[in-house]
Amino acid sequence: MEDPQFHKSFSKETWEIFKTHQRPGSIQMLNLVRLRARAEYPDGRASTGAEAYRAYSDLSAPVFQRLGGQIIWRGRHELTMVGPQSEVWDIAFIAAYPSVQSFLDMMRNETYRDAMRHRQAAVLDSRLVRFASGENALSFAG
Repeated sequence: MEDPQFHKSFSKETWEIFKTHQRPGSIQMLNLVRLRARAEYPDGRASTGAEAYRAYSDLSAPVFQRLGGQIIWRGRHELTMVGPQSEVWDIAFIAAYPSVQSFLDMMRNETYRDAMRHRQAAVLDSRLVRFASGENALSFAG
């Protein structure tokens, strides 16, 4: 079984693929986050994972919004129907960005990069999955 620490951030290889896979149009990022009970700051400060993630959100949201980002769906975990029952997510949302470049700009923003220290302290495990919008359809196969 993989160490959950591996899932706190993307790899350099994935980042390179993300940057080079430019295309016109918006992207949607599915975010699934499991928080630590106690945040793990390098300086040892006392904080819950939820408090640290709130600090990340408060600092990063203005950058996200200024670059045209929107939260298009947010939900609360109720039950895993298919998949590991251990994958319970504290936070689940889909963020939309106007372009790949807008996400890159966010990641390079100094304020956002400073906010990431709170996310790193807060997050035990996460998933970040990039999607392209499809057309609305009446069937699952679209």
